[in-house]
Amino acid sequence: MASLCLNSLPLPPPSQPRKLFETLSSSSASSVNSYGKAEASKPIVVSGNPPTFVSAPGRRIVAVGDLHGDLDQTRCALEMAGVLSSDGEDSWTGGETVLVQLGDILDRGEDEIAILSLLRSLDIQAKAEGGAVFQVNGNHESMNVEGDFRFVDSGGFDECIDFLEYLDDYRDDWDEAFVDWIGVSKRLKEDRKMPQNYWDPWNLVRRQKGVIARSILLRPGGPLACELARHAVVLKVNDWLFCHGGLVPHHVAYGIERINREVSQWMKGLSKNDDDPDIPFIATRGYDSVVWNRLYSRDSSDFDDYQSNQIHSILEKTLQAVGAKAMVVGHTPQTVGVNCKYNCSIWRIDVGMSRGVLNSRPEVLEIRDNKARVIRSKMESFNELNVVDYT
Repeated sequence: MASLCLNSLPLPPPSQPRKLFETLSSSSASSVNSYGKAEASKPIVVSGNPPTFVSAPGRRIVAVGDLHGDLDQTRCALEMAGVLSSDGEDSWTGGETVLVQLGDILDRGEDEIAILSLLRSLDIQAKAEGGAVFQVNGNHESMNVEGDFRFVDSGGFDECIDFLEYLDDYRDDWDEAFVDWIGVSKRLKEDRKMPQNYWDPWNLVRRQKGVIARSILLRPGGPLACELARHAVVLKVNDWLFCHGGLVPHHVAYGIERINREVSQWMKGLSKNDDDPDIPFIATRGYDSVVWNRLYSRDSSDFDDYQSNQIHSILEKTLQAVGAKAMVVGHTPQTVGVNCKYNCSIWRIDVGMSRGVLNSRPEVLEIRDNKARVIRSKMESFNELNVVDYT
């Protein structure tokens, strides 16, 4: 039996169950062609640096979970969501759609920087059409900025070597270099694809070189760390709250904008003490920090009814405090696929799609017209399941 220090929080008041129903069917063509065609074309308004509060009137929102360095699965998920072209040109097809990626792009895969580059490229294209791409940082982003490389794939170290060498030709234009990397990385990756003995002396030297390259790129103030610093830890889009692990009331009391700002400053290397940078504990450290929290994502069989009711109460208090209808989290792979819990006040969307995790079928969450539904791929078609009405 799991033990929770939840004290004696009051139970949530009875709430009207949200409407749950099934759609009959949806062809991929009709779904994709209608994406981004919102009737209301009011501009997207972003508050906070990094972005914290986003007003996106009339926009379709798509949320994608943990990607862990798997570019093929990333592309599959984005194509399925209707925001990425299937012709290999990496073109934005989402129109005015708002895409939110829930963090943990780093570790366990070999195309981490390529995925970050792809998302930045898509954001530029999306903004030109009235859409946007947002990311929130996860625990693996924080771990890498701290120098914790325990979960780095060997191909991830290789990519860091190639990327650092590639940057020598773009010393004066980081943005151009970063956006172009998605196109360059494939060729470089193919060049280094050759059988190697793990204990081969050259391979060991390259591994050490990879650790050094990764440290240069991701240490606080490093170029990749500064790129990650552009993104929030907690993001609110319209009435929906997005974070990697989970938000609880004391996070809200501390201040969402403050959390985002402190993590961003730390990643940029702008902490007060350069010799010992202050790591934002409430966001990135501890079992109940924003990026590590699994309170809402664990299997319900871990809790009895009383504990479940207390968790539901915590969730409702958090949502009320920020004026949100529901929260969307990643972090904990859901073997049953994307699902909701606690009267659909929480959506768990990490399905472990990366080959470095579960290599599962990609799934995404779509939020449109105050309705949330899971989009799953099956036999090269798109099925939309479990529509939840929040009106």
